[in-house]
Order: sequence, then C-alpha cells, then structure tokens
Amino acid sequence: MKFLDVLLIGAFLFFLGSVLGWVLEVFFRRFFSAKKWINPGFLTGPYLPLYGFGLSGMFAITLLPIHTGNSALDAVLYILIMGVSMTLIEYIAGLIFIKGMKIKLWDYSKRWGNIQGIICPLFSLFWLVIAAAFYFIMTDPVAEAVRWFVNHIEFAYFVGVVTGIFLVDLGHSLHLSMRIRAFAKEKKIVVHYERLKECIQEHIEAFEEKHASFCFPFKSARALADELEDYAARMEERIKGLSRRKHKKDKDEKL
Repeated sequence: MKFLDVLLIGAFLFFLGSVLGWVLEVFFRRFFSAKKWINPGFLTGPYLPLYGFGLSGMFAITLLPIHTGNSALDAVLYILIMGVSMTLIEYIAGLIFIKGMKIKLWDYSKRWGNIQGIICPLFSLFWLVIAAAFYFIMTDPVAEAVRWFVNHIEFAYFVGVVTGIFLVDLGHSLHLSMRIRAFAKEKKIVVHYERLKECIQEHIEAFEEKHASFCFPFKSARALADELEDYAARMEERIKGLSRRKHKKDKDEKL
C-alpha cells in the first residue's frame, strides 16, 4: 500500500473515531457526569482527537500478527494491548495539557487508584470494555469502511476539507488555550477546562438571561479575562469550603 493511501486511511479513521468519541462524551456528560449538555473536549467542533488516535491505534493493533494457536487467547491479547494503549494515550494527552498548557481536560483525582488525576483503574476498565466491543463488534465494519474508502478514493477530497476545518479549529483553540495558560501561570494554578465551561455557562444563564452556546461555550458578553477571574474566585471559595468542612469533621471526631 502506498504511503499516501496509508496517510488518507489514517486521517479517515482519525476523524471517524473523533466524531464517534465526541458523541459518546456528549451523552456521558449529559446523563452521567455534569447532567448538562456540554460541548466536551479542547476543540470547538464535534470531534475529540483522543478517540481519533484511539480508533486508528486499535485498528492498527488488529493488523498485528498475533497467532498463539488459541483464538480465545489471541482475543485476550488483542484486547489487553488495545486497552493499555488507550490508557497510555489518555495519560500522555493529559500530561501534555497539564504540564505544557496548565489545563486539566478531565479530572480523576477523586477516583480510587488514580495517577495524577489523569488515569485511574475505573476508566482503564472502560477502555478495556471499549476495546472488547471494538474487537468483537467493530473490527469488521471498520475494515469494510476502510476498504470502501480505498475503492472510492475520490472521497479523499472530503477528508481534505474536514482536515482543513480541523486545523482552523485547532489554531483557534490553541490561541484560546494560550490565553488560559498565561492566566494559569500568573495565578499559579491549573485550570479545569470543564469547570471553566460550567462557570461561564452558569453566569450566562444567571445574568445574561439566555442559554449558553453549546458550540461556543466560551462566548459570553464578558471578556475571557473576567470569566477566568470569576472561575478562579469560585475555585478558591470551593477550596476554602472544603477546608472548613474537613476542619469541622476533624474537630467533631476529636470530640
């Protein structure tokens, strides 16, 4: 297979996985996490690169020559490699944003066994479940989609258009994140991206008397600097509140 074909297939799988992951995260936040409709992730558009890399990686893993002579053992090995790979991708992505951008895209710090609040056993288990679902249910459909794409290479134009839109979105989001990073460095904090979105959404609905934009969660009547100051004040008050409750609990236990 030519290098260009491999590149186009990789881009196709990346965007397919990114969109499917975005849909999954939207419904997860609505019904299990924030209980609100929140545009998840770092970018504005309907895609999450973490899942895009994940789908591309899982498909590549299915091409590995694992032949132990036992089909059940082969399946277990494929699923384990996929699950570990997804956890590793999640950890690297989270670490890049926390260390480099002073932004925490997700927070597992309250989960048992978490590492730096970036990964934890529960969500690693979820990745294994997703890997198993992909292996047993999605491998053939995805392979068929790839074969279809290769045989209709004229759709490479569509992939190119989507890539262009993605790069524009990436540039806009990086510019926004650099402003957040500057604020976070000045305050010596790490900004929780989802909480910042929620704070802006709550302020808009409380004071501007309208619903926050789902597609543009950072768009409000106030400047971003003011929104960040409000977020920092809320987080500081939240930390103080937690400290007071802990102090009261410790005092009650001593009595």
